[in-house]
Amino acid sequence: MNRHVNRRIRLFLAVLFLVFGGLLARATWLQSVRAESLSALGSTQHRESVTLPAGRGTIYDRVGLELALGERATTVYANPMQIVNPRRAALAVERTLGVEANRLYPMLADHTKGFVYVARQADPAQAAALQRLKLPGFGFYPEERRNYPQRSVAAQVLGYVGTDGNGLSGLELQFDKGLSGRAGKETVVKDPGGQVIDVQNEQPEIPGKDVYLTLDHSIQANAEEVLRETVHKWSAKSASAIVLDPRTGAILAMATQPGYNANLFPSVPSDLQRNRTITDTYEPGSTFKLMTVAGALSEGIVSPTTRFTLPYQLQVADRVIHDAEERGTVNYSVAQILAHSSNIGAITLAEMLGRTRLSSWISKFGFGRTTGVDFPGESPGIVLPQDKWSGSTIGNVPIGQGIAVTPVQMAAAYAAVANRGVWSRPHLVDHVAGGGRPSLYHRRLVSPRVAQQLMMMLKDVVAEGTGTYAAMPGYQVAGKTGTAQKPDSTGGYATGRYVASFVGIVPASRPRFVILVAVDEPRGAIWGGTVAAPAFQQIARFDLQYLEVPPDAAPVH
Repeated sequence: MNRHVNRRIRLFLAVLFLVFGGLLARATWLQSVRAESLSALGSTQHRESVTLPAGRGTIYDRVGLELALGERATTVYANPMQIVNPRRAALAVERTLGVEANRLYPMLADHTKGFVYVARQADPAQAAALQRLKLPGFGFYPEERRNYPQRSVAAQVLGYVGTDGNGLSGLELQFDKGLSGRAGKETVVKDPGGQVIDVQNEQPEIPGKDVYLTLDHSIQANAEEVLRETVHKWSAKSASAIVLDPRTGAILAMATQPGYNANLFPSVPSDLQRNRTITDTYEPGSTFKLMTVAGALSEGIVSPTTRFTLPYQLQVADRVIHDAEERGTVNYSVAQILAHSSNIGAITLAEMLGRTRLSSWISKFGFGRTTGVDFPGESPGIVLPQDKWSGSTIGNVPIGQGIAVTPVQMAAAYAAVANRGVWSRPHLVDHVAGGGRPSLYHRRLVSPRVAQQLMMMLKDVVAEGTGTYAAMPGYQVAGKTGTAQKPDSTGGYATGRYVASFVGIVPASRPRFVILVAVDEPRGAIWGGTVAAPAFQQIARFDLQYLEVPPDAAPVH
């Protein structure tokens, strides 16, 4: 009996010795071999690095109105492995945040994942209501969401910010680095229960810089409204407008219709989000004749009073070109060629210039390359190199066919004429907070004398030519109409599809505004003088009154 008891005691002691030996060996291994890795693991269990988002800068218009600003938001996330009742949790989220429970439930029930987003940039008050429920597995951190308080005003210009806080288009993209600022960091120390007991190694965030635009929200909103009415009246595909200060190149309005609410950008078709005034090209038609006339005057080939006998049509290589309206042979001065928008007259001047000098003047006015406007995605337009010209090119380019321009290029070219022959780079941003105003780029295109001659001719276009619908009481208006058939995919022109445009300068004696209006595929009428000139007149009338520009025309008695 005692022998059996002693044997059991010895066996028990042996087992106990082996267990303690194993524990000792394990402890020694942990303290020596695994000490460093376990220390790091313990540190991560009680310390958490937190990123402090930097507030994004605000975008203001020229009078200080907020066009884009950051708002407080809360992002809600969850660890499905810690959620005990995913159905109950999903219903709680639906009640507080409005997120559909049936969509959320599968994510919360998936215990193979340790992190899922419940709601990005949620309303802080709603997120706080959910947080008060103290549901296990849910976490919250502050974020900022972008808000566009003017909604559709300048939406294509401003662009938008993605959910990660990065600018994705427009000025939000162009100035993303300055607007974003720099995020901060801090280390949060927690007790075993997960409660924060200390904050260490704090690196404060640096807010983004504010951006101040040359745009004026009132001028912008009015231009958009006029375009909206014009598109509706003529059942047009779209319309664009630019209001430019010719003295500085400052863009006061850059409008495109149809538009969209910038706060709803994720659900808006990409076609509506383009800033067509900068990214899209069109054949300018007769508005391009100004460049042909400018070249002929500058080269001393003609004067405004030089007269030509012009037939109704002209053979140029393999093409027969005629004026827009049937007529007999006429005797026009250079000024009348522009006023009556004669294709034959413009081609006659171009043939006197020759292809080399004409091509040089096209380049000098900036066509075929970007203007350098401070906006992403600018198109350089389409200009055929001189060595690729065919025999008929001299017959179509001078009248604005076989060449494609952007609205901002054309507005800047007319602004140079309005500014006594000096071209100013168009720009949208006046300055960024903390920095000086960017230096303005200027270059002379034509002499003051030629610019004055061109202005007189452009006034005749409105007074007695194709642009009479642009006239307004009390102000001298200079401008040019354009009607261009749209090219098709075969290399020819599409039947019944036109771009109607008008570029105007007002007041013509002391220019304050260059206003371009282009209407894509109007129906019922196609002429720039009928479709686009009245829209110019409405935009100009508002702008002159809004900025209290005094009249420059003698009253009619």
